[in-house]
Amino acid sequence: MKILIISDTHRSLKTLKEALRREEPIDMLIHLGDVERQMADIRQMVDCPIHMIAGNNDFLSGLPNEEEFVIGKYKVFITHGHAYLVNITEEHLQETARALGADIVMYGHTHRPSLTIEEDLVTLNPGSLTYPRQSGRCPSYMVMTIDKSGKAAFETFYLKRL
Repeated sequence: MKILIISDTHRSLKTLKEALRREEPIDMLIHLGDVERQMADIRQMVDCPIHMIAGNNDFLSGLPNEEEFVIGKYKVFITHGHAYLVNITEEHLQETARALGADIVMYGHTHRPSLTIEEDLVTLNPGSLTYPRQSGRCPSYMVMTIDKSGKAAFETFYLKRL
């Protein structure tokens, strides 16, 4: 199974199109917020299940602020992250994820990719496809794969600045 994880597209789908071109076929798309009224456009771009949540710029979107679901043997908790002060620390978010019994927590908001793998919890942020803030400022996304034995792996990918 191949899951494309993105965040912070902020009304621009150019880099999402490039990420999809590189990664298709995908089995699931997860968007971690700041879609900014592009929900229908994104849904038309893929033919797979989509999990999409609201970010701090998704006013009146009707999207949920958070979601919990299962991928294979993993319980996943997704949120944009701004309500958990992720610009300062992942600690509050990780405490909530553990309290929910999550195996994986995914968030956006910081526009910087990160991946922390601990024995009981994977914490990841794919960065931003539109306004990256990490060194080099290249648009980023993540891919989660689940192999035949059910084990998850995570990889961060970067696009050239378009």
